[in-house]
Amino acid sequence: RNKMRPILQKRANAACASCKRGALGWLRASQFAPTPTTSGPCIVLNGNLPPLGITARLQSSWSRSSPLLAATVEAPAASEAPLEQTSDTIKQSVFMELKTSDESEQLLRIRHSCAHIMAMAVQRLYKGVQVTIGPWTERGFFYDFQWPADSPINEKDLKKIKKEMAKIIKADLPFVREEVTPAEAEARIRAAGEPYKLEILQSILQRNASASITIYHIGEPAAPAAPAAPAFVDAPGAAAAASAAPSKALAPSGVKPWWDLCAGPHVARTGDINPDAVELESIAGAYWRGDEKNAMLTRIYGTAWETPEQLKAYEQLKEEAAKRDHRKLGAELSLFSIQENSGGGLVYWHPNGAMVRHLIETFWKELHLSRGYQLVYSPHIAKADLWKTSGHLDFYRENMYEQMKVEDETYQLRPMNCPFHISVYKDGYYSYRDLPLRLAELGTVYRYERSGTMHGLFRVRGFTQDDAHIFCLPNQITSEIKGVLDLVEETLGTFGFHDYEVNLSTRPEKSVGEDDIWAMAEAALVEALGVKGWRYQVDAGGGAFYGPKIDIKIRDAIGRKWQCSTIQLDFNLPERFDMHYMDSSASKQRPIMIHRAIFGSLERFFGILIENYMGAFPLWLAPVQVRLLTVNDMVAEYARDIAAQMKRAGIRAEVLGEASIGKLIRWPAVRPRTSFKMVAPCCVGRRSETVRCRNQRGSQGRGRGPGLYQRHRHDASICQDRPPGPIRQICGVLKARFAAARS
Repeated sequence: RNKMRPILQKRANAACASCKRGALGWLRASQFAPTPTTSGPCIVLNGNLPPLGITARLQSSWSRSSPLLAATVEAPAASEAPLEQTSDTIKQSVFMELKTSDESEQLLRIRHSCAHIMAMAVQRLYKGVQVTIGPWTERGFFYDFQWPADSPINEKDLKKIKKEMAKIIKADLPFVREEVTPAEAEARIRAAGEPYKLEILQSILQRNASASITIYHIGEPAAPAAPAAPAFVDAPGAAAAASAAPSKALAPSGVKPWWDLCAGPHVARTGDINPDAVELESIAGAYWRGDEKNAMLTRIYGTAWETPEQLKAYEQLKEEAAKRDHRKLGAELSLFSIQENSGGGLVYWHPNGAMVRHLIETFWKELHLSRGYQLVYSPHIAKADLWKTSGHLDFYRENMYEQMKVEDETYQLRPMNCPFHISVYKDGYYSYRDLPLRLAELGTVYRYERSGTMHGLFRVRGFTQDDAHIFCLPNQITSEIKGVLDLVEETLGTFGFHDYEVNLSTRPEKSVGEDDIWAMAEAALVEALGVKGWRYQVDAGGGAFYGPKIDIKIRDAIGRKWQCSTIQLDFNLPERFDMHYMDSSASKQRPIMIHRAIFGSLERFFGILIENYMGAFPLWLAPVQVRLLTVNDMVAEYARDIAAQMKRAGIRAEVLGEASIGKLIRWPAVRPRTSFKMVAPCCVGRRSETVRCRNQRGSQGRGRGPGLYQRHRHDASICQDRPPGPIRQICGVLKARFAAARS
């Protein structure tokens, strides 16, 4: 604070007598509010301004605490940073306790077992309910049921089901694994009257006729009874038996056992689960196998943890995530919309959202050009032959839209950009001296998504990939991968993401390419990660059939992980498209192709940003950086003149009026989330100015402490020109700091 005082005094003509840091200073402990006696418009700077030279980035340890469309920046030291809006409990649970199923084998077993226990409870309570599938999820589980049409379930039934689950858990029943023949499994399924399970069994055997079929029992299996006559015809939706158990005999424990076709894993006994750490969350509809042509099922979602404390922390996390829902904030801030009357999964970018996108794209392009990439643009459709050559029609057809006929030729909307960049490469002539060649494009692609799977900006049918492809020599793989990792770190770090989860996926059983190239490629990825000093997990055999890859997940402000960046080596497409370069001996060689994306898609990344910042974008990304709130119509023209001056200086400013200052501040697009706002008054003509500040959070006039409302005046000579001195300084400082924030 002391170091900043002389700098701030030079840059501001107005000073706050109570905090002694200047109206243009780094205001971190006070909130300024206009008063009815202010004669001129008030300039509202949406967010804190960092001193020159300090990078404007947001860290997950600090809340994005400005107004909804505001700008905030990083504090100079973590110890001085404002506390996050979420509670300490949430922060601790996110980063210390709340592991996903992939991160904890025990949680995976608990959640999978809870799915079975829930299905057992449902079939004990409700006659005629058929079971389908019940997997674990990242932080919970679900099970899909075919519910009788005459007795639908509702949210009130969840308490009843949970109570029955608690009884099963407290009974401490064992989970018993049994391996059976396909014929035995089919007989039991038919006897139980479970057509969906029969379809699952048949699909398993279609993939692998010799597959091992396992059944998991809850409770000791009863002695097998004679096979009953089939209770249903071979079609989903037929009448079902009352339970999935093969007989009505009681197990040795005295509890009627229940079983399910399952590969595991599970806990040893139901008593290993804490019933106070289990919660049923919601009911939803889901099509069988995700196909809208199939029957609509009833899906029950739940979550399960090792301790009640973890469950409580998870519930707090859910509450925080609901506040940050990008669909809700996107509508409040008029950032984007998805209008069903024109097609689901198609994004409309509103002016505020389009401005943020423009800034992201400009930053992306400038950064890539400075790193040796060349920008390209390519068509949105191409002849189907291109997709046959690339293999997409063979391996990716289900995600592609129907083909279209154009003058007796067949065209296809592009699901990916790769073949187009290869076409650009093949249109040239390259020697080994010309490589690496780096081609980058913000290319819009179109992929078919079922209507039930789309979710806001996170899963849409048309989106823009920040795609780039590098064509290089085998001995350039390490340096190119290292360069991509550096670019990922710089790009994501600019948006405040510094905590990554890195996965290295190696060669699968079925693959293309020579052994020595695979070995060189995997070694190059390992070496590049080692140079970066990044910890990573190895997914053995998890690579694509055409090459190994690196996947990077980012962690947001409340600890959630998001898949963003990917780096993939490809030995397949250069072969398919007969790509080559001339080596030093003038012979043709195949280049190595590297696919890479940093954001993944602009739409999805924008949704992540909205939720990460809670709508309060950093200064350089804020759609509106400065708002001028007019207290009456007499100063409206003057305020518009000031706004025009700011816009010419490169500041995104707007004027708000025709309402009281209180209403303007409470308006969702202006309303502050915490007490970090700055208001500097300006006047018309040569009248003196008044600054009123408040140092405490709370309603106006109810703050505590001396000097809450300190009034102080500026010399009238400041305002002899238009814009007056303070406004010129605001423009200059904002522009300089905006440049510093971008750097």
